Amino acid sequence: MSKYLPFSRDNDLTLLYLGQRYFTALIAAIDGATRDVALETYIFEADEAGQQVAAALQRAAQRGVAVRVILDGIGTSRRLPFLADWRERGVAYRIYNPRLFGKFGFSRTHRKLAIVDHAVAFVGGINIIDDDNAGGDTRMDDPRWDFAVQCRGPIVAEISIAFHIQWLRLAPGYLGTPFRHRRRGQRGRLHAPYAGQAAFVARDNLHNRRAVEKAYLMALGRARHEVWLANPYFVPGRRLRRALTQAARRGVAVHLLIGRNEFRLLDAAVPWLYAKLLDAGVRIGEYDVRQLHGKVAVVDDVWATVGSSNLDALSLFLNHEANVVVLDDPLVIELRDHIRRAFDEARLIDPARYGARSRWRRFRQWMAYRLYRLTMRLLTRGKYD
Repeated sequence: MSKYLPFSRDNDLTLLYLGQRYFTALIAAIDGATRDVALETYIFEADEAGQQVAAALQRAAQRGVAVRVILDGIGTSRRLPFLADWRERGVAYRIYNPRLFGKFGFSRTHRKLAIVDHAVAFVGGINIIDDDNAGGDTRMDDPRWDFAVQCRGPIVAEISIAFHIQWLRLAPGYLGTPFRHRRRGQRGRLHAPYAGQAAFVARDNLHNRRAVEKAYLMALGRARHEVWLANPYFVPGRRLRRALTQAARRGVAVHLLIGRNEFRLLDAAVPWLYAKLLDAGVRIGEYDVRQLHGKVAVVDDVWATVGSSNLDALSLFLNHEANVVVLDDPLVIELRDHIRRAFDEARLIDPARYGARSRWRRFRQWMAYRLYRLTMRLLTRGKYD
């Protein structure tokens, strides 16, 4: 990617907040398909939302539409009740890395993509699962805080190519032959002269390993006024942490919204990183009003990203991820307002109180962070820090 992103102009972009709005738009697009439908997801659950999407895919296949689905082998159960129906009714599907360690190593496909008739595409962080489904029979009180972007325009071609490359990788007999899609990009300026400018950024464990991270670094390095960043799993490498602290030290108002109460190890490990961020002037809010699942950011009210990539070693170096980067579009302000409202509801970390925490809590946070870091270094073979 170097310092270029594959921006295209004149895209029609719609921000979809929460799963219900996303599923309504997705199912409507699938029901209107006349040629082909492609969908890639980490989780495809057999709950109400999953059954509705599965039924729409089957209806499309039965009227002659070419339907292809990619599912992750760990995120999605192989015992989905409608997989047998898909085979019978013409829905083609492939499984990415069916085992924990497979042909593609430890990586997972964590991308959430859908493309219909090469005319409309969806990219975001929302899995095919009920908004309030916490797993099994457990339900959450409120829907997950998450987003997707509905795209029309030239960017759809980039998203289609990314899915097609993934589909070919999963074909029987694939031996790992490099398949690079070379794109002509435009410089990733923060201020763009055309509304609807957007770029699709995908990373995998074969090529473009740091593509998503570089998109963040470019925006943070050019930030001049304000940063709003929300992420559920915030354990980035040193480069990204340094970019945040440097932005804050040059006077940028940096707001970091972090999810809580999903994984105990991360709840203990993440606060160890607060010290340098707080010293630089970064404002940190811990959000537990509902499950924070969105992976979004806004810089200077002109740059925004929505996608599947958490800011941790798995997402930034191992998993297959996909984000949309948007410039100078009304979507940017709409997303900023969502993050700002959530930040206002979050528990703000007070630097003085954080500095006065007990030695036992400091030690526990340090140990949790070291354990997490050791695990990630082993999984990435020491290549991510």
